[in-house]
Amino acid sequence: MTTLNPEHALGEFEGQTELGRVNRPGSCDYDDKNQTYIFTGAGANFRGEQDACHFEWRRISGNFIVTMRAEFIGAGDNPHRKLGWMACASLEVNAAQVCTSLHGDGLVALQFRRKTGGPTEEVRSALTKAEVIQLERKGNSYIMSVARYGEPFVAVQVSEIELGEDVYVGIFVCSDEQELIEQATFRDVRIVRPVQEGFDRSRDPFGSHLELLDIASGHRQIVYSAEHVFEAPNWTRDGKALIFNRDGRLYLFDLAKRTATPIDTGEVVRNNNDHVLSFDGKWLAISSHGEADGLSRVYTVPVGGGQPKLITPKGPSYLHGWSPNGKFLVYTGQRNGQYDIYRIPVEGGEEEQLTNTPGLNDGPEYTPDGRYIYFNSVRSGGMQIWRMRPDGSGQEQLTDDEYNNWFPHISPDGKWVVFISYLVGEVVPGDHPAAKRVYLRLMPLDGGMPKVLAYLYGGQGTMNVPSWSPDGNQLALVSNMVPFK
Repeated sequence: MTTLNPEHALGEFEGQTELGRVNRPGSCDYDDKNQTYIFTGAGANFRGEQDACHFEWRRISGNFIVTMRAEFIGAGDNPHRKLGWMACASLEVNAAQVCTSLHGDGLVALQFRRKTGGPTEEVRSALTKAEVIQLERKGNSYIMSVARYGEPFVAVQVSEIELGEDVYVGIFVCSDEQELIEQATFRDVRIVRPVQEGFDRSRDPFGSHLELLDIASGHRQIVYSAEHVFEAPNWTRDGKALIFNRDGRLYLFDLAKRTATPIDTGEVVRNNNDHVLSFDGKWLAISSHGEADGLSRVYTVPVGGGQPKLITPKGPSYLHGWSPNGKFLVYTGQRNGQYDIYRIPVEGGEEEQLTNTPGLNDGPEYTPDGRYIYFNSVRSGGMQIWRMRPDGSGQEQLTDDEYNNWFPHISPDGKWVVFISYLVGEVVPGDHPAAKRVYLRLMPLDGGMPKVLAYLYGGQGTMNVPSWSPDGNQLALVSNMVPFK
């Protein structure tokens, strides 16, 4: 029996059904507050030439990236019980399909049936006991990426799987015993339609999710979504609101009311995603593009709004940090054919160059004690995280890995730094576009092994600006998606 979901009681999904012969029907309870799915399912088999499980699904046309954190509830007795993502050509019991199968004993396999009624094949992951499970479709290729939370993905891939343009994509549980019910929890479920080749986000359909991430657990909650671009949330010092930019304007998002209202910036209305609050919370420094030449320059304005004051006559200048003592702004400026980091008195005056290396130096931000400025630089080949003293001395590299790392942000207690990492092959080192597969990673302030906090589809605008909550318990971020029609 198939149940449809007109009231959206199933979260991101459109319907649920039993596949195959199932003596004890399953169910799904969606907790809207915590955005978590509690799933039950039986079914004697999920291999061979037929399937039997409880399946919750939505129809998707074309490519997709679906990600979740999942775990069984209870120890269980059957090592062959399974949960995961499934993409199938139809809701027939023996349909052609691809699924990510996390077994009760920890085995993780990418299983697939190439044609209706055909045998099930599989490719096993080298990783066991995964918690984060992702399935990506690229044409007729399917990629399973899995991780233990906090660690990078491990991926396997199969090709030449013909499921058709429109497929049923969703989550499933199979107990592997006809009379046994198994339970599982699915959280941080994200269903993403990626952008097409040649995508232009100023012209093509493109949407944004505003999310809050709990540092301790890694759980994420979507608090606002729109079928247009908005970017770069700052957290206000009282913890009650976020500030983000959209279409050249800045908005104050009330976390309690879940509403966004414009911030008055006078005649300065071509603001980009570089905006920072002063440490006392009374002022905003912003970057905005000039009407005459289109170059970005830095301004300051009271946090409640008003006519901004121009601070950097030279452009382009892209703001990123405000000193804890309130005396300086730091920013990236293009001068003499290269991008370097500069600081300037908050009242204006002569700018001081802090870096001088070929390529891009970007994203400068002060530590709360004012001892360091953290930034990202491509000078060593890939984009990596660096730091220096406030006068530009003592420049040292803190990350040196295969990822391109951008926009370091320091925790309020000064112990941690969080940054965006573009996955291998997603970008060239000097570019940071939106709509890419990225990690948010957390590292001790003095360096060390980073931990993955979030696995998401984003990039430009996800976390360009300081986005820690004042108590240091959460991060605000923006993830990307192409809206469903």
